Amino acid sequence: MLQFGGNFGRVRMTLFSDWASLLVSYFRFDLQSFVREIKEPEIGTDCELIVSGGGEMGTGKKGERTVIGNVEPETEWTLGRYIARRLVEIGVRDVFTVPGDFNLILLDHLVAEPELELIGCCNELNAGYAADGYARANGVGACAVTFTVGGLSVINAIAGAYSENLPVICIVGGPNSNDFGTNRILHHTIGEPDFGQEHRCFQQITCAQYVIQNLDDAHEILNKAICMAISKSKPVYLSVSCNLPSLPHPSFKASPIPYGITQRSDHQGSLYGIGELKTNQMELEAALDAVDKILSTSVKPVVVAGPKIRVAKAKEAFEDFASASGYAVAVMPSGKGMLRETHPGFIGTYWGAVSTAFVAEIVESADVYIFVGPIFNDYSSVGYSLLCKKEKSILLQPDRVQIGNGQAFGMVLMKDFLEALSKRVKRNTTSFDNYARMYVPSGLPQKQKPNEPLKTVNLFSHIQGMLSHETAVIAETGDSWFNCQKLKLPEGCGYEFQMQYGSIGWSVGATLGYAQGAKDKRVIACIGDGSFQVTAQDVSTMIRCGQRSIIFLINNGGYTIEVEIHDGPYNIIKNWNYTGVVEAFANGEGNLWTSKVRTEEELLETIATAQGEKKDCLCFIEVILHKDDTSKELLEWGSRVAAANGRPPNPQ
Repeated sequence: MLQFGGNFGRVRMTLFSDWASLLVSYFRFDLQSFVREIKEPEIGTDCELIVSGGGEMGTGKKGERTVIGNVEPETEWTLGRYIARRLVEIGVRDVFTVPGDFNLILLDHLVAEPELELIGCCNELNAGYAADGYARANGVGACAVTFTVGGLSVINAIAGAYSENLPVICIVGGPNSNDFGTNRILHHTIGEPDFGQEHRCFQQITCAQYVIQNLDDAHEILNKAICMAISKSKPVYLSVSCNLPSLPHPSFKASPIPYGITQRSDHQGSLYGIGELKTNQMELEAALDAVDKILSTSVKPVVVAGPKIRVAKAKEAFEDFASASGYAVAVMPSGKGMLRETHPGFIGTYWGAVSTAFVAEIVESADVYIFVGPIFNDYSSVGYSLLCKKEKSILLQPDRVQIGNGQAFGMVLMKDFLEALSKRVKRNTTSFDNYARMYVPSGLPQKQKPNEPLKTVNLFSHIQGMLSHETAVIAETGDSWFNCQKLKLPEGCGYEFQMQYGSIGWSVGATLGYAQGAKDKRVIACIGDGSFQVTAQDVSTMIRCGQRSIIFLINNGGYTIEVEIHDGPYNIIKNWNYTGVVEAFANGEGNLWTSKVRTEEELLETIATAQGEKKDCLCFIEVILHKDDTSKELLEWGSRVAAANGRPPNPQ
C-alpha cells in the first residue's frame, strides 16, 4: 500500500514496473516530499493510493481525481500518450504548436506529459522556424499544427529545415478516420472531397510522409517516422486522425526506444546525424589509399569545412584530422562553427571574393583542396565565381568520397574516413606557413565622435566583445550574414544561420526555438528590419517563455541585401516603432527591456545594461543605421549574384 497523508480520495491502479515514475507523471508531485510509507508491491498487482489534499496537484479539487490539462490520469496507454513518450525518449522537451480543431485532443495528451512543454506560437510559420532552431540546439525538433490551413502555413519552414538537413517531426492533426474514403467535403480544405492535397505538398519537402488512420499499426508508423527523421537528418510529416489520440491499444505500452535508434543518456545533439549506416570496409580502404596517394605528393594542400560535418556527426573527427594534417583550415560560410576558431590551423572563412582577408588566396592557390561536407550553390560560390578547379578537389560527403573528376567511393562515412585518414596523413604545414607569412591583423574601427550616427563596423565590433562560451549567435538573412561571418567565435560559442534556404524572417522563430533548446546559452540575434516584419509576433512568445536573448534589430530602412542585388522602390519598407511594437507585445507582463540606439555612446551603455542589470531579461535593442551603411562584402557579393541572375539564355 502506498499512503500519502490526508484524505484526498482513493485511486486503484495496476502497477507497471516503473511504478514510481508513473506516480510522478500522473499526479505531478514529489514522491520524496509526500511519501510516508512505501512498500513496493509485486509487479502486476493492484494497490491502493491515498493521496494528500494539502497543496495543489494538477487541476484536481478536493474529493476528485487529479486532471492534468484535459486528460485524466491514464491507466492505459493511449495513442496521444504514446506519441508524447516517444518524443521524450528521443530528447524532445518542447513542442511548438498552434491549436486547431483537428489537433486539440492530441495537444491535451502532449500537455499531460510531464516532461514535455508545449510552446504556443503566434502562427504556424514561426512554429516551424522554432522547431528548426530547436533542432539545431537539441538534435531533433517537433511542431504540431492542424490540418491543411496549419500544414500549408508551416510548409515554408519545413522546406527550410529540409534544405538545412534538420530532423524535424511535423505532426498534423488530421481528419476523423471515418472521413477518409468518403465523398464528404471538410472545412480547412480547398473544398474538394480529397484529403490528400496537404500530404502531396509535403512529399516535396520531407524525407517521408506518414498518416495514422487506425490504431493497429499506429505504433509502427510513429516509430518509422521518428527513425526516418533521425537517420536521414531531414523533416518528416506525420498526420494523426483527430479521433485517435485518446484511444488505447496494447501496442502502446512502454517498450524500448524505436528500432534503429541508439539511446544515450546525453540527448544533447546525440540524435543529429545519419543514423545507423555502416561503412563498407573495402570501400574505406580503397578510398584511403586513393586519397593518401594524392596527399602524400601534394605540396600545399588545404582543407575547407562545410555544413554537412554536423549531419555526419564528424565535428570531433574533423578537428582531429585538422590537427594531425597541419594543413591550413578554412570554413565555408555555412560551415562556420564546425571548427573551433581557436584551433591553431584555422585561417577564416572561404567565400570566394568575399572571403576573410588572405583566405581565398591560400585556398585557391593550393594544389589540393579537401572540401569536407560542402554545399556549393550560387550564394556560397558568390555567383559561381569560385576559382577552385574540380580536378584539384577531394570532396568528403556524409556517406561518400569523391576524388576530383575521378573515382567515387560510396558507403564510406565521413566520420570513419576522417578518423582513419588522421592516422595515415603525412603532416604538411606549408599552406598554413604561407598564410602566416602574409597575414596582417585587421584593425579595429576608430572610436566615433560624440553624437555621430552609429556605424555598422562599430556595432559589430562591440557585439564581438559580448561573445563567450555562454552565448550563441543567430544571423538573419541579409547584411547580418556578412557582418556576423566576421565575428571571431570564442570556444563553445554557438553560431547558426540559414545559408541554403535564406528565408527572411527565419531568425525570429529560430531564436525562440534555439533558446528553448539551449537554455545554458544566451542567444544574440542580429535581425534586419525587413526580415523582422515578416515574423515579429513571436517575440511575444519569447517573453511568455521567460527567455533572456538579446535581439539587435538593425533598422536601416528596408531590404538592404536586395538593394545590393537589384535596387527598386519595392525594397523600401514602412518604418515601425520597433521598440514600441515589442513593448505592446509584452503588454506590461514578463521580463522585457528595450532600448533605441543611435550613437556609439548609447550602444555601449545599452550593452552594459543588457549584460548587467538586465541580464535575466529579454533585451530588444533597436539600432538605427544609415540605409547605405553596409559591409563591403555585401557590395561585392551582391554585384556578383546579380550578374549570375542576369545571365542571358543560352543559344537555342
